[in-house]
Amino acid sequence: QVRLVESGGGLVQAGGSLRLSCAASGRIFSINDMGWYRQVPGKQRALVATITNSGSPNYADSVKERFTISRDNAKNTVYLQMNSLKPEDTAVYYCKSLMFGETDIAPRNYWGQGTQVTVSS
Repeated sequence: QVRLVESGGGLVQAGGSLRLSCAASGRIFSINDMGWYRQVPGKQRALVATITNSGSPNYADSVKERFTISRDNAKNTVYLQMNSLKPEDTAVYYCKSLMFGETDIAPRNYWGQGTQVTVSS
């Protein structure tokens, strides 16, 4: 069974840092883009950052120069280093990956279960 498992969320003071990890597991034929999204109650899930399988990143304007996305293709893992955190970064963070799993007929998006990040002022 192909799945994404996130870790690294928690409570941090404003100005602090956190590092999120998301590992893909199961029988996977290929992994393309990976990324992070976040959602607060009452709002739609929003893009934070994505990265191609060749390592090209893309960031939401609100996190540029504070967050860094990276990936380790050998470990099927994507990371999000979050620095200079602000209270408005508080959200549930979700990992997403375009993958072709063993039981898929074509590549499709998989989502992780989400991890809570809370930034106190």
